[in-house]
Amino acid sequence: MQGSEGTGVPSGSERRESKIFNDPIYGLMELDPLLVAIINTPEFDRLRFIKQLGGNYYVYPGASHNRFEHCIGVSFLAGKLIEALKQNTCNKVVEITDVDVLCVKVAALCHDLGHGPYSHMFERHFLGPLGNKVEHEELSCAILDRIYEGMQNTFEERGLSQDQIAIIKELIIGKKTTETGLLDVKHKRFMYEIVANKCCEIDVDKWDYFTRDCHALGLKHGFDYQRLLHSARVMVYEGKTRIVYRDKVHIHT
Repeated sequence: MQGSEGTGVPSGSERRESKIFNDPIYGLMELDPLLVAIINTPEFDRLRFIKQLGGNYYVYPGASHNRFEHCIGVSFLAGKLIEALKQNTCNKVVEITDVDVLCVKVAALCHDLGHGPYSHMFERHFLGPLGNKVEHEELSCAILDRIYEGMQNTFEERGLSQDQIAIIKELIIGKKTTETGLLDVKHKRFMYEIVANKCCEIDVDKWDYFTRDCHALGLKHGFDYQRLLHSARVMVYEGKTRIVYRDKVHIHT
């Protein structure tokens, strides 16, 4: 889809429209207009041609799904999780704003932009031998910068400036419990645990690829993200806001 300058950026009227995707895993998913604008860029569209499971497609012919639908699914789940946290958490603990919600959705949508051909195999067997130790998350951040430069006005219309882009990139890479990030100043440490959870590894990226990969491979599983959403909330632990779940849900989901 070409914009007014032929850059692949949607025109003004298209930017303001939400879009409904029919996903085989989650059914109908309505995505924010900004997410739709990002999806319509060439940088994101290339994910249609990158297999989610890389070379496994040659062993499991059903594994034909791509990073494109995975990223959209992760963004959908990220929105579900942060909205659940907003509903389940007392405002005295933390106030989750609309900008916070949008930052998380954009980070989830763009978290795999940096994948090359054959996904992780590209990092390990192509870039690695060449001496390039760069991770795909770092490349995702670089590509996000390129997208932002091409549609800065669209981002800023939704309240996302360079400051928010810096936060989104931190959400993509994640933060270990010992690392300090931009969100610590805002007492919103919990947001690092949604897309790339470096604390306990429970994040929406894994929620989607576990469910989507099993679906494509014809494998049965008993995972139900809805149970986690029902009990998810933000609490303060050791002076930092963290996402918590009921212990029985964490164990049996």
